[in-house]
Amino acid sequence: MTTFASGTDTLTRDALTVLQPGFTGTTAPDWLLRRLGEGLASVGLFGRNIATPEQVAALTAQLRAERDDVLVAIDEEGGDVTRLEVRTGSSFPGNHALGAVDDVELTRDVAAELGRRLAACGVNLNWAPSADVNSNPANPVIGVRSFGADTALVARHTAAYVTGLQSAGVAACTKHFPGHGDTAVDSHHAMPRIDADASVLAERELAPFRAAIAAGSRAVMSAHILVPALDPDHPATLSRTVLTDLLRGELGYTGLIVTDGMEMQAIAATYGIERGSVLAIAAGADAICVGGGLSDDETVRRLRDALVAAVRSGELPEARLAEAAERVRELARWTATVAPAADGAGREDIGLVAARRALRLTAPSPFAPLTEAPFVAAFTPVANIAVGDETPWGVAAELARLLPGTETGGYTGEDAARAALEAAGDRRVVAVVRDEHRHPWMAAALDALLASRPDTVIVEMGVPQAPSRGALHIATYGAARVCGRAAAEVIAGE
Repeated sequence: MTTFASGTDTLTRDALTVLQPGFTGTTAPDWLLRRLGEGLASVGLFGRNIATPEQVAALTAQLRAERDDVLVAIDEEGGDVTRLEVRTGSSFPGNHALGAVDDVELTRDVAAELGRRLAACGVNLNWAPSADVNSNPANPVIGVRSFGADTALVARHTAAYVTGLQSAGVAACTKHFPGHGDTAVDSHHAMPRIDADASVLAERELAPFRAAIAAGSRAVMSAHILVPALDPDHPATLSRTVLTDLLRGELGYTGLIVTDGMEMQAIAATYGIERGSVLAIAAGADAICVGGGLSDDETVRRLRDALVAAVRSGELPEARLAEAAERVRELARWTATVAPAADGAGREDIGLVAARRALRLTAPSPFAPLTEAPFVAAFTPVANIAVGDETPWGVAAELARLLPGTETGGYTGEDAARAALEAAGDRRVVAVVRDEHRHPWMAAALDALLASRPDTVIVEMGVPQAPSRGALHIATYGAARVCGRAAAEVIAGE
């Protein structure tokens, strides 16, 4: 039963309704349950909140015992960005692998199965898919989270993903509007800027969002990026020109607009989260995502009070806040009434099937599978915040299953090749890299490794921009657990 604490006025309830906070722990803290009673309508789950599917189901049931129409959101892209399988790696390849296969039915089926698993845990809003066109290969934060660099490909797979996910009764939140692909800065750390002109933006960045809207995406997430051709003064999240005039007006979007995490430095270091949240709602956003880094009751109180004060001072029209809160409730009603597609229990193996299909193999001569345990040298870059550093990746675990005795080590920096060769001894080397083209030290390490051991097998688990080399070069288009398994199967001849 939906309840509201007595004495909570409409303005305060609306201010709470537009927040999507996080929390710590695997059960709901008392303060969160209390806020749900006062009007909070959404909760975000992160890796820190997840142990097992059964635990997540119990957690979401605990939330719904307090408020039956609560939106439970998660950042579950599959691939490199996983929360449900944060400690094991994802059972689903990410967007880049799906784009490499370029089978829209497969993308739809993968998204449907992912949605089915989310729904089974009680999650009804997914902050996915990424509709960003990865037009800048040096992009430090999108990369394999994008379906690719071709606009038409990204558009058709974004639409397929939205359709598949929502067929399971889970609302899609297409991101990062108006497009984060042509950036060289991670908005977790600073404010990225896209200097493309309006015609390029219309043809490239906006096309996948048009496709998502046509497919019925129930939510769209804004990007903390400055796009001078659209608004020279405000990042998209805080821009009425971008959110209201462009997204709502020109593109005709009527669903929920969610901000990216407000504690990201692009907003927090420039405006502060309170001021940023007020400006975002005023610009046309309907829900404030916060909780990846700030996850306590004090954050909720600060943002609630900032919104209430802005209305009372006349800075934020009360009607705009009420409209935003109503859109949150409208999405909650949709999740409560939509019926998942009746097509059986789903396909448990669809992620592995997709990962196998995504592999691209290059070899200078016929490759003989390994029959003895190799040494896996993982050349490890610093993970971006969206991916995190707690999710395992690579091929070592899967190779150890197929070739018992396989050993591994992680290496970085100028001494990586020497250290890897010393550890490998006379064993065959499998070198695993991630975005070699973005890391000069990694390319140098491969050069030195191949000069000494030309029979090295190379597995590229990022965006495959660098030339293929080695006795066998495998591009997996992502670092999900299933991508590692698919590559290991080829190496071991399974």
